[in-house]
Amino acid sequence: MSQNLISLSLTDADYAEIDAALAVLERHFKSLIDLSIAERRSLTKMGDKSEAFCRQALRVLDQNRQVLPPTLDLAEAQRDLAQLDALSSRAVRLDVLQGKVDDSIIALGSDIMSAALEGYALLRVVGEGSGLEHLRQDMSARFSRRSTTPKEAVAKA
Repeated sequence: MSQNLISLSLTDADYAEIDAALAVLERHFKSLIDLSIAERRSLTKMGDKSEAFCRQALRVLDQNRQVLPPTLDLAEAQRDLAQLDALSSRAVRLDVLQGKVDDSIIALGSDIMSAALEGYALLRVVGEGSGLEHLRQDMSARFSRRSTTPKEAVAKA
């Protein structure tokens, strides 16, 4: 019995709607940024433990505006916090959806690989004398265990 982890039957119309929805997301999220690894490493980060501190600090600063220097843009920090809250809740939903997409891709690939291996095993059994031997031999390249020696690997590089 062949493996069948998932039977996905999205239509071309479904994929067209998905593509349109993705285009809407891309349009609305065009102002999101893409940090380099070096930029990520150099930034001061607000982790879970720091979030309560940051929220409290902004509240206290808002209640005591007289102590703020002109260089501290509290309104911008408050807008950033509101956007963080709004974006974070959507990020959770997107992460869940991305996880399902990833798992479905893995399951589809596994189903395909399982069917292909089962079919290949059948070809090995019935292939001789049926004119399919050449095709089976072509497919057997997937299972070749030819290893390269260190000298061959260096020569290829």
